[in-house]
Parts: sequence; structure tokens; C-alpha cells
Amino acid sequence: MRSTRQNPKPPAPLKGVRIFSLSLNLPGPAALQRCRAMGATCIKLEPPAPSLAPTESGLTGDPMSGYSPTAYQAMHQKVRVIQANLKLPAGQRRMHRELAKADILLTSFRPSALKKLGLTWPELHQRYPKLSMVAIVGDRGTLAEEPGHDLTYAAQAGLVTGLDLPATLYADMAGSLLATEAILQAVLLQHQTGQGGYREVALGDAADHLALPRTWGAMSPDGLLGGGHAGYRIYPCRDGRVALAALEPHFARQLCQLAHIEWTGFEVMRDSATRQRIGIFVSTLTCHELDALSIRHDIPLHTLK
Repeated sequence: MRSTRQNPKPPAPLKGVRIFSLSLNLPGPAALQRCRAMGATCIKLEPPAPSLAPTESGLTGDPMSGYSPTAYQAMHQKVRVIQANLKLPAGQRRMHRELAKADILLTSFRPSALKKLGLTWPELHQRYPKLSMVAIVGDRGTLAEEPGHDLTYAAQAGLVTGLDLPATLYADMAGSLLATEAILQAVLLQHQTGQGGYREVALGDAADHLALPRTWGAMSPDGLLGGGHAGYRIYPCRDGRVALAALEPHFARQLCQLAHIEWTGFEVMRDSATRQRIGIFVSTLTCHELDALSIRHDIPLHTLK
């Protein structure tokens, strides 16, 4: 098992940039977290907490505080959170005070909701010409009005292949990366033109991007990355599992040598007999032994107890 990675202090390319977010749930706050790590000043406006929520519950106007308090706390470190009801004049005034000071507005509403709040791009651009807007939507065009969540976008992209839920929130997290990229693009264009710009990020597009290897056929069962390569598979071992990634010929050859398989060329890794032999070899070893083998013989693998 790989040791914990030490991350050096990142640079601050967004220092001096002020981001005002109305985005709830996961993609927007996760993007805000990344921008905060790059030095941006981040302010988020949330609706008031549910009226019946106990104060000690930790619930806020963002549903994520109820879905996963741990995720909510992690994403909002060093983010200034304010509360206001945007359906009331006082809330609108509070929002516009922040918009007047912001470089970027980040949203995650349906287009119809933005229209009700007076936050369509033409309206914003006329009032705040130097402000840029990054709008996270579910899908593009008329589909942006349809309800959806991470699971539906992942399923639409072909990333849900059985009855088990996906291992993570693929569309939401990929969407947060695309939103971060859109914010960086907006800042660059602001510097070039002196004017604000509009960028739209669709969670459906984010899921589709993650699914591209499947679309290309790279993950088909007989493909090298989909199980057709005996050195690129998950095998059971004595006390867990091991993710083997001996893909390149020099790694594959070394693996064959350890498993006492004659190396007759790269095609041997497509042979079902090779998969069987490697499976037998791995099944005799513990996770600790496989970790040691990886270091000693320079074979890419990761053990899972």
C-alpha cells in the first residue's frame, strides 16, 4: 500500500480574485474549495437554514450539510458563508452588494430560476460589465430545465453498469473540475479584454468526458484496459485484492518472470492461460508480500485489504 502523499504548499494564481457563489450541493462548493486553495477570496450566499432545524444540528440552507456534514465542512473551510433569502428585497440587496465587488459569479440554478432572480447573463452583463459568470447546469439547452443528479448523469453516460451505486460522485466531481477550469478561463479573458464573460458547465458533459474511454472502446472486455490484458486486472490475494497495472511490456515481462510464465512476446498477456497463472501466483501472496514485491521488482500495483 502506497504511503500518504505529501503535498507541497500550492501557488496562489487566483490571489486577488474575488468569487461570489450561489451554488449549492456539491459541484459548485467543490470548485470553490479548489479556487480557495489557489488563493481566491471566496464568499458564498446560502438560503436561510430550515426553520425547524435545531441550531445544534449543523444544518444550513445548503442541502449538502444534511447529506454529508463532513463533505460540507471540508468544502467550506476558509470560505465566508452568508445567509439571505433572495426572494425578499433585503436578500436581493445583499446579493447585489456582493456582486458589485465580485470578479466571478458561480451559480448552479436552472435557467428558469436564474431568470426569476434577475440573474440572466444579459441582465448581469449590462449591470456589471466586468463581472464574469460561471453557470453550472445539469445538461445543455432545453435539457438544462430537467431535474437530475449525479447518479442520473452518470447513468446517462454509461458509467452505471450494474445495480451497485458508483464508487464516487463522478459527474459532480468532474463538474467541479470543469467549473474550476471555467473560472480560470474567465479570469484570463478578463485580463485580456477588461470585460466579463459567460461560461456554462453541464454535469452531463462532465460525465460524458469521464466516459470517453468507454465510448472509444478502450474499456471493452477484450480491450487491453478492460480486462483483455492479464497484467492489467484486479485479482484476489490471500488477505484482500490487488490492482495490477503491469501494462507496458517491461512491466509485463517482469510479472511473467515472477509468476514463472514463459515470455514469448506481448501477445502472451492476452492469453487466458496467462490470466489463470497470474491469478494462482497472486492468490498465494498477502497484501504485505505484494507491496514488498512491487518495491523490489518495480511492478505497478496497489493492494486493497
